[in-house]
Amino acid sequence: MADVAEEAPSVSEPLDLVRLLLDEVVFVKLRGDRELKGRLHAYDSHCNLVLGDVEETIYVVEDEENDEEVKTISRKSEMLFVRGDSVVLISPQSRIH
Repeated sequence: MADVAEEAPSVSEPLDLVRLLLDEVVFVKLRGDRELKGRLHAYDSHCNLVLGDVEETIYVVEDEENDEEVKTISRKSEMLFVRGDSVVLISPQSRIH
């Protein structure tokens, strides 16, 4: 008997990689020093995203007389719509260290 290898999912366009991440926890880097971690529920051709169980981190640089300090603000959302023109990076969560 010959072993039948599983076919790898077809990737012919960049957004095909995002399709593979549906229903997975993803890391999303946004413009404006913002990062999101959440479950990818939906996306479209403009890279608009719908995320669930989202943890958002915002990095704020405070300059007190040339002594810069990075402050982080964290918040959680049950569901979040992300406009695609603010997305810089989408990655599987398991790959981020």
